[in-house]
Amino acid sequence: MAQVVIRSLNKRFDDVHAVKDVNLEIRDKEFMVFVGPSGCGKTTTLRMIAGLESITSGQILIGDRVVNDLPPMDRDIAMVFQNYALYPHMSVYDNMAFGLKMRKFDREEIRRRVQEAADILGIRDYLHRKPRQLSGGQRQRVALGRAIVRHPQVFLFDEPLSNLDAKLRVQMRVELKKLHERLGTTAVYVTHDQVEAMTLGDRVVVMRDGVVQQVGEPLELYNNPVNRFVAGFLGSPAMNFAPVRVVAANGGGLRIENDGLRLLVPPDQAGRVGRYAGRELTFGIRPEDLRIATDSDPPDLTFEAIVEVVERLGSETLLDIRVGSSAMVAAVEPSAPARVRDRLRLAVNPERMHFFNPETERTV
Repeated sequence: MAQVVIRSLNKRFDDVHAVKDVNLEIRDKEFMVFVGPSGCGKTTTLRMIAGLESITSGQILIGDRVVNDLPPMDRDIAMVFQNYALYPHMSVYDNMAFGLKMRKFDREEIRRRVQEAADILGIRDYLHRKPRQLSGGQRQRVALGRAIVRHPQVFLFDEPLSNLDAKLRVQMRVELKKLHERLGTTAVYVTHDQVEAMTLGDRVVVMRDGVVQQVGEPLELYNNPVNRFVAGFLGSPAMNFAPVRVVAANGGGLRIENDGLRLLVPPDQAGRVGRYAGRELTFGIRPEDLRIATDSDPPDLTFEAIVEVVERLGSETLLDIRVGSSAMVAAVEPSAPARVRDRLRLAVNPERMHFFNPETERTV
């Protein structure tokens, strides 16, 4: 097993600066997930680690070796692709064994490794089949098996679940996590799906326009985003944002207000928010930190909203609401008696309020 160290990594395609000064240390046996929208540079970074894309500048180390100039086959990595990349004319066994045969492994060792991987993945009964005789989930297991038999230092995953249906993606996420725990191999995983990133990663790298925005454990990024982009990208439904003005509250303290909100700023945040007194800020609150207000809720932590859409999901109810000129979403109890066009009073969790500089988008 090995750590992966990335130092000042850059990639240019003519005039496009796709990856910008990425510095990162992926620990031995860690499951690191790169996440971000299309075109953010996450797959390009993965392909540079794999040796499938040249490096414009910087260094990549796998273990204690600089691998910048090594071909993919000499980097001791195994990669699982989005489209499975199986040979259609070969059986499952031959697909899994192909890489070992090319490296001149002994026949008995190949058989042992293939059967061991097939047992781990639960596909021993399919070894004689061709890929066309398999479901999407089974094909993805074969692609994983082909990587496992290599016993590599690092696994690289390029959006391997994106071709599967929603239910199978959930199942395969669990299988991948179990597999990583069992094998204990360093893994680098690329996805645009923030749910995959949150559930799979020991740590998550959020990228945007080739730049690493934040690196940390999933809940650390979720609870303490460094900027508005990270706050809005992680979480489903996404965080609500609204422009507000910071003003002095009656009786001391601060409040934020716009045409639909008049909320007290929590005392523990007043010091930071106070620097913006009389100025604009962006207020952020996650849907699960809104609830239908009761008579015991302080008035300065509640607001009125008009329900525009009700989505009953069983475990919760999502309310698309209008708050002044701002659109928001509230995740409330499934039994909440809300209907379209209702006027509701909602309460905020004061410990979960977020504030962002509207110019820099950095967290206040």
